[in-house]
Amino acid sequence: MLAAQFMALLDVFIVNVAAPTIGSDLHASGADLQLVIAGYTITYSVLLITGARLGDRLGHGRVHLVGLALFTAASLACGLAQGATELIVFRLVQGAGSAVMIPQVLSLIQRTFTGESRMRALGVYSAVIAVGAAAGQVLGGVLVSADLFGTGWRPVFLVNVPVGAVLLAVGRRVLPRDGAGEKTRGFDLIGLVLLGTAVSLLTVPLVLGQEEDWPLWSWLSLAAAVVLFVLFCGFESRLARRGGDPLIAPRVLRHPGMGLAVFRIMAVMAVNGGFLFVLTLHVQGGLGYSALHAGLTFAPTAVVFGLVGLTWRSWPASGQRALTPAGFALTAAAVAGVGLALRGGDEGGAWLYVAYAGVGTGLALAFSPTLTRALATVRPEDAADASGLLATVTQLGQLIGVAAFGTLFLNRLESLGVPEAYTSAKALLACMFALAATAATGAVSGLVLRRR
Repeated sequence: MLAAQFMALLDVFIVNVAAPTIGSDLHASGADLQLVIAGYTITYSVLLITGARLGDRLGHGRVHLVGLALFTAASLACGLAQGATELIVFRLVQGAGSAVMIPQVLSLIQRTFTGESRMRALGVYSAVIAVGAAAGQVLGGVLVSADLFGTGWRPVFLVNVPVGAVLLAVGRRVLPRDGAGEKTRGFDLIGLVLLGTAVSLLTVPLVLGQEEDWPLWSWLSLAAAVVLFVLFCGFESRLARRGGDPLIAPRVLRHPGMGLAVFRIMAVMAVNGGFLFVLTLHVQGGLGYSALHAGLTFAPTAVVFGLVGLTWRSWPASGQRALTPAGFALTAAAVAGVGLALRGGDEGGAWLYVAYAGVGTGLALAFSPTLTRALATVRPEDAADASGLLATVTQLGQLIGVAAFGTLFLNRLESLGVPEAYTSAKALLACMFALAATAATGAVSGLVLRRR
């Protein structure tokens, strides 16, 4: 399950460094490339809650395998696409496969493990979900630069096919395919339509707004998303009071610490997504790095993130509660350090790699304990609701970070004049300070949002 999770997360980011090669090979316009990158994210984000409820009704193991099969077939189609339109359509299908597959991972962990074994499983899960973003950039750079058998960008999709085939064969033997035992729950079609529309109206302008220079429709779409989210919350509350089966049970949102966890996960994923995106823009656009060099830039952050995410539970118990705010504080200092190390328009020197390691450590400590504690005590019957909620929050956090900090970087770069290494470094420094401020907000959030 975690191998499938990792593969799906890679595909959110692996295409970023391949985009120039795709554009050249398929004669794709800038808008086409934006949809190739964003199409996967749009359907993935919109359908996550739906995927969680399907698993609840039809069986998490069975639905996971269906989503994995769809994702694998769509990856093959993407790798063989002969035109930009084909690639965009298949990316949308690939995102839908991920949305069906991914929520089942958390639900199966919740239903299969208890006590310390659940904590360990959630710790590994949080490490995988966080490392996937940086690892996607690294692997994308390696595959594009390798140009295997003259296939250029195609291996970034085709690499999923043999992995997916193996996981399907293994999954059929080891995953439960019986029903989830809660088939009597209603499907809440009205709630599904309200939430799906709201997420769509939020996601589309976030991924396309910068490319289109934030036209009026993008702001109207964001405003409409807020209205629909309010309507969704009101409808779900009334449905629960009437004894119905809401899409997300209100008791999940009222679970001790869940509100704080949602805010912190949103904050840390926004910092993670924004950091990776603006740094990619700087090293490829400002410093002129190749796809391989740009991808390997993120290796220290990814490796440290994974190591800390896997080991934090073995650290002294007396300091466990302080790990999350300490992680946010370290992230704030480290991302500011990255900006300062690169501010001269050069490659930053040895201190830059210390800062990269600090970013990986801080993000892991901010994310992994938060997610693990939020899910460790959720009741098994609420596993699907909690899984869909936190998976959606994770993805939306990434999107918000890319949109907000990407816009800040590009606007700052435009105001500084002709793009070059020095002006790009100044734009990057402004973004890193903004990222540091966001991380600092996460550090103090527990003082404001923690339930008394």
